[in-house]
Amino acid sequence: MATKLWVSEALQILAESLAPVPHELNELDWKAQLSDQKDRLAEHLMAFANHPNGGYLVFGVNDDGQATGVDQAQVASIVGQLSNLGRDAIEPPLALDHAVAETAAGVPLLLIRVPELPVKPAHRRGKSIEEAWVRSGGSTRKASRQEIGALLMNSSTPRWEDLRASPLLSLPDVQQLLDLEAIAQLLQRPLPEDTDDLARWLVQEGITAVDGRGHYITNFGAIAAARKLDDFPSLERKRIRVVRYRGTNKVDTIDEQPGQRGYAVAFEGLIGHLRRVLPHSEIIKQSLRTEASVYPEIALRELIANALIHQDFGITGAGPMVDIFDDRITITNPGALLPSKRPDRLIGTTPESRNERLASSFRRFRICEERGTGFQKVVQSIELFGLPPLQITPHENAFSVTLSAPRKFADMGSAERIEACYQHAVLQYLSSETLTNTTLRERFKLHEKQRNSITNLISDAVDAGRIKRKDAHSGNKFAEYIPYWA
Repeated sequence: MATKLWVSEALQILAESLAPVPHELNELDWKAQLSDQKDRLAEHLMAFANHPNGGYLVFGVNDDGQATGVDQAQVASIVGQLSNLGRDAIEPPLALDHAVAETAAGVPLLLIRVPELPVKPAHRRGKSIEEAWVRSGGSTRKASRQEIGALLMNSSTPRWEDLRASPLLSLPDVQQLLDLEAIAQLLQRPLPEDTDDLARWLVQEGITAVDGRGHYITNFGAIAAARKLDDFPSLERKRIRVVRYRGTNKVDTIDEQPGQRGYAVAFEGLIGHLRRVLPHSEIIKQSLRTEASVYPEIALRELIANALIHQDFGITGAGPMVDIFDDRITITNPGALLPSKRPDRLIGTTPESRNERLASSFRRFRICEERGTGFQKVVQSIELFGLPPLQITPHENAFSVTLSAPRKFADMGSAERIEACYQHAVLQYLSSETLTNTTLRERFKLHEKQRNSITNLISDAVDAGRIKRKDAHSGNKFAEYIPYWA
């Protein structure tokens, strides 16, 4: 039978506490047998639950550090009583794990694993949080007010990404369900060949959580690396869907492609699919005719990556969508924009993410840009391609962005022109420059003869409160403009 993954660590800590002379550690306490003082036992459990990475109780070692062992009846009694205390005497309730291991001399010891609780402080049930205990100098004592404050600061509600997406699995089962080779390739590193090294790497990456003799695949592990999201019932509705329509509305559907794999391992395939199905235009480079997408690929990559990593996974029954029309492509993710963010301030600001592990991993996988630069590069590429402005639309329970197909200045509406003017002002400001009549004409790819049209547009954008003069006392001929919030 496989050894539980934490047992080797417990035995190593026990060995450190017994040599060169027996001494107590904050991470471990040994006892010859179970005390009948239930209150004191509960205090030990609380102290380990409040300790970083938890701790261990070892039964079958006397006060002199000599292994005396335990028998089957003692194991059953100790495990039963401590489990009841963890459930009934402590808040939040505490789930324990146990194992029996032998010393080098063949003496059986009972190891009890007390996990660190994410929500702290662990305290006596029915009492205030001041009824909490901590480990200090190898002993258990009541927490001071300052220590309770520190525990509260280190308390956190478990994130969606860290919750379990699978039952307890063996390592081969995990490898069968997840494309770990693809994740290692994204990280530009070899996949660990040694079983123990692989297990540790999976935990370090947040792909699995260990418990006892096996692994749980986390929501992050599944949503990023699943070979088939259908293997995870709680996530099958989170598959990204790409729908193509004939025309400019949703009346006539051409086809629908639901994603099957995890977001990270399938991302390049998704971008490749979009390159094939999106409209192209013919361009000439070095006297050779070639076809290029009418939409900048960097914009597609950034906007789709943002939709995947910033979605609200608490909204069930809805996943990210890519809707392709003749004149635009709209990318929608479940979840409203966070209250601290305004749609027109997304360009150049550091984004807040509901799913920080997913966001940071996508940056490590080089799928999306560093913090705060994504939307800036999207708008930059839009201007380079001469497209209408990026359309950002918050909904009640969703958020969408729209890339429009190329359209001449004369064919844009007044609201579109003003928004393009504002986005150009933001882009210039983030580059330590300003919007001028000349830079805006270049953005719209207009001739000098259309200077008056741009002058009128700038005036409209000022009246709409989207931009303002950098220097209110400068003359009209060389006026410079910045975003309204600058």
